[in-house]
Amino acid sequence: MEKHKIHPIQPSVPKSTDCVPDDLQTTDSISLTRTLISINSSDPGAYEGEIGDYLYQWLSRLNLPVIKKEVLPGRFNVMAKIPGVIDDPALVYICHIDTVTIGEGWTKNPLGGEIIDGNIYGRGACDMKSGLACALMAFKRAALEYHKGRTPKHSFVFIGTVDEEDFMRGVEDAITEGWVTADSFVLDTEPTNGRIEVAHKGRTWFEITVKGITAHASTPWKGADAIAAMAEVITGIRERIEKVPSHPDLGISTVTFGQIEGGYRPYVVPDSCRVWIDMRLVPPTDTKAATAIVEASIEEAKKKIPGITADWKLTGDRPYVEKEESSFLLAKLKEACEDTVGKPAEVSYFPGYTDSAVIAGTLNNHNCMSYGPGDLETAHKPDEYVPCEDIIRCEKVLWNLAKNILFS
Repeated sequence: MEKHKIHPIQPSVPKSTDCVPDDLQTTDSISLTRTLISINSSDPGAYEGEIGDYLYQWLSRLNLPVIKKEVLPGRFNVMAKIPGVIDDPALVYICHIDTVTIGEGWTKNPLGGEIIDGNIYGRGACDMKSGLACALMAFKRAALEYHKGRTPKHSFVFIGTVDEEDFMRGVEDAITEGWVTADSFVLDTEPTNGRIEVAHKGRTWFEITVKGITAHASTPWKGADAIAAMAEVITGIRERIEKVPSHPDLGISTVTFGQIEGGYRPYVVPDSCRVWIDMRLVPPTDTKAATAIVEASIEEAKKKIPGITADWKLTGDRPYVEKEESSFLLAKLKEACEDTVGKPAEVSYFPGYTDSAVIAGTLNNHNCMSYGPGDLETAHKPDEYVPCEDIIRCEKVLWNLAKNILFS
């Protein structure tokens, strides 16, 4: 497929709902959510092979061309398209098909999809198999309209991506393949608790290594303590991040020292220490400014702990995404939400980093946002769940959004 072109995918099937199996015409988003939860797609773990095959077969039964693109060994992005009068910009619903690892501490079956007191439980219930189900149902309804002879104003593209819970190589491949462009109207269905989330903090990762000089703990002055030096580096970074400007929409920049290793035995002055850092940055603080903070903190530590050396490397760099008030998709999504639930939806920012954020940051696309069922606070935890009423609401919103853009 040509880079940054999505027009080559053209169906050659008759436009008739007889082309679509009866069971797909009546499938609902709640039962589909339960089916998707039952397929283990944990990352790391089972990965996305089985669920990718399921999606490929499900979409193929809509009698539309579907592409499976191998991104990693045995791990496939899946894409289907309904062609419109205008091919680009297309409306794109993008959903990651992996979940975090199942983990321990569950009191419910993590692959059971049980409904208890109006909630569906299971790994990926809110992040994001319920959102995936809602997107698939909206896409299916548009396919039925297409087979009735209604050609949408814009092409409608569904993309299921791998690896979102790790390095986000799935969405990067979708960008490279041209499945999304700088002009696409892009919605992911991450859990947003009823909000429209249109902005993202940047995500910058560093790995810092400090080298010291080993010595016996009884004569520490003969060595250079790498762990003590790293403590100075950490303190310097934390204090400097606390002083950078905040942002009216995105709030404050933060830093997390997520992993650290070093030393050999308690009675030995450590000659090595390494730390991995996650920064979530808001304008105007970007990766260049964060790098300056890291370097300044290292230089300060060298003065306090003579004899150490240190270096750093950048292991992740995702730019922040600011709200674009004039966004066409934002206006249409606000309208769909209000029409569905009878009141305006709050417009906020997404605290994590999503597939749509990668698209926005890479392509400078201002029509990228998140809206989906569930609350992010329940994601990645034991007994993850999503309210059934949230699924019903989001299915209606996603269909109203698609209907208004494609067929109004």
